[in-house]
Amino acid sequence: MTTASPAPSAGPGGVAKTSPPRPRSTPPAAEPPGPRARARRGLLRALPVSPAVILLALFLAGPIGYCAYIAFTDLQLTGQAESSFVGLDNFREAFGDERFINAVWLTLVFTFLSSIIGQNTLGLALATLMQRASKPVRTLTGAIVVTAWVLPEVVAGFLLYAFFRREGTLNAVLDFLHLPSQNWLFTLPILAVSFANVWRGTAFSMLVYSAALNEIPKEITEAAEVDGAGGWRRMWHITLPMIRRSIGTNLMLNTLQTLSVFGLIWVMTRGGPGNDSQTLPLFMYEQAFQKSMIGYGTAVALLLLLVGSLFSVVYMRLLRTEV
Repeated sequence: MTTASPAPSAGPGGVAKTSPPRPRSTPPAAEPPGPRARARRGLLRALPVSPAVILLALFLAGPIGYCAYIAFTDLQLTGQAESSFVGLDNFREAFGDERFINAVWLTLVFTFLSSIIGQNTLGLALATLMQRASKPVRTLTGAIVVTAWVLPEVVAGFLLYAFFRREGTLNAVLDFLHLPSQNWLFTLPILAVSFANVWRGTAFSMLVYSAALNEIPKEITEAAEVDGAGGWRRMWHITLPMIRRSIGTNLMLNTLQTLSVFGLIWVMTRGGPGNDSQTLPLFMYEQAFQKSMIGYGTAVALLLLLVGSLFSVVYMRLLRTEV
């Protein structure tokens, strides 16, 4: 049996009067999660990436920590029963060694010439030209450049050694043109190995910049061309600003790879003649494995890691800047 709702009462003039609606009760506000709930939620979010973190700790952070420990000892490969802690002696010896200072300087020159200038500029130029070239030219150029990239470092080193040696291909061409020839690996070794690294690693920059240039809307470049902007003005005011992040990424990856180049230089010059092409990886190898001073060589490796970290910080700040 249902009860009828109360009828509205009639007010003066016969107008019905209704009672005001009752305010609805609002639900109580949800209480913030407690510390245990937040910790449980954080663990659940971290669970999918935990295997990767464990692998990085085992195979990356672990060896780096062990190398950092060895760098402060006098560990040797032979002729020593036990190693002892020597503090900063290895680092003081490095900064007081003229050969170490020479290796640092040659490493910076090699990186600047072959990576920052060579691979970066040539890769951008090839990517720009291939956009306007015909399909057969793009296919042939891409195949040649990528083939040099996929060759093993030792094979590429032997090819460039045969190209630059006294009786090599370059001097044969110069003799045919009646131009003066020379022993490039003896007179200009750091330039020869820098050119070799450019020849081998330009393909990566070309692929990065080709992908970046394809992302630029054609309407923007066509509008600039209609407004009368030439090729250089379009490159400077439109293309470079729009691929700025790709430039920073490419520079960072190329620089870190070039800092660790060992096999290419070792096959071509072995750091010679004298120490004229001995970069930090070759100096580190000589101290650690040829002279058996593992502690000193590891200290040099940590300094090389510090140089790479400084380059990474600079490039990451560039990447953090908005286009």
